[in-house]
Amino acid sequence: MQVRIGVQFVPKELVVETSQSADEVQRALADALAEDRGVLVLKDQRGGRVVVPADRVGYLEIAEEEGRTVGFGGSQYA
Repeated sequence: MQVRIGVQFVPKELVVETSQSADEVQRALADALAEDRGVLVLKDQRGGRVVVPADRVGYLEIAEEEGRTVGFGGSQYA
């Protein structure tokens, strides 16, 4: 799944490909925001980590993976 993180005072958003579920990502942000000086930690698919101060997160966009189609979707030849 792809997670986009908007960080305050940073012009580009962070994009993380993670195997964590949407609920796990949302829970990680909620837990980080509940802590004093909490940090959001996400694991990427390559084994790395992305760490962002929770109070600097402007938005979090979670995009669940859709099944990708292969070939020509609407062929005129039936």
